Amino acid sequence: MPEAKIYNALFLCTGNSARSILAEAILNREGAGRFRAHSAGSMPAGAVNPYAIDLLKKCNYPTGELRSKSWEEFAADGAPELDFVFTVCDNAANEVCPIWPGQPVSAHWGVPDPAAFEGSEAEKNTVFADAFRMLANRISTFVDLPIHSLDRLTLQKRLREIGSEFSQTA
Repeated sequence: MPEAKIYNALFLCTGNSARSILAEAILNREGAGRFRAHSAGSMPAGAVNPYAIDLLKKCNYPTGELRSKSWEEFAADGAPELDFVFTVCDNAANEVCPIWPGQPVSAHWGVPDPAAFEGSEAEKNTVFADAFRMLANRISTFVDLPIHSLDRLTLQKRLREIGSEFSQTA
């Protein structure tokens, strides 16, 4: 029996310190055995936001391998071949992205930037939890898709729908 394909997904954001990091962690747990998630930024912050790390730890997600990195790592020789690329912030969606080998299916799943929020500790924790929830809802729907039985155009359409289904009010 042939081995089931493990799909590589890349979550992009500008700083790669919060939203894309949260999405990477969520998909690696929710899609374990079927997906391998990565994250990167166009202008990486150089460190993962401490509120993102705290939230993931509180939810028992592993955080040891999470790091802020450039998307150039995934356009370089030897990088994992990507099946999916998701932008999770408006800036990355509007930037000129590298050409990804293999032409992965892409979609924009915009989420407000919790790292840009200014407020009390409790308010910051709430904003990070909201971003986590929006991403978790989208990713849960994504991992339930019958990817192997969908043609590319249908899959592309469905991924875009997922991005709009779980908006800020979800």
